[in-house]
Amino acid sequence: MSRPWEADPHAELRRRLGKSALELGDTTGSPSCPDIWELSNGDIAVIGRDLTQSYLTRLPHGVSVRDDERLVVIPRNMIIAAKQDIPDA
Repeated sequence: MSRPWEADPHAELRRRLGKSALELGDTTGSPSCPDIWELSNGDIAVIGRDLTQSYLTRLPHGVSVRDDERLVVIPRNMIIAAKQDIPDA
């Protein structure tokens, strides 16, 4: 059974949403993860810590993570900083 939406592995990273982890003080030394990017097709890529295994037994009713998906966590200040770059609709 196909899903209504599939990620496009050919979409390019187009622009960062918000500020880098370095700008926010969420990393030291090198500008590494976490990060939020808009892709060339409009989808969003999130780079964060993979905590899939930590959350699998604690997911709310109706929430699931498929074998080809990961639950990633990013700092709260990062999504707040990205809010201005995310359209309302």
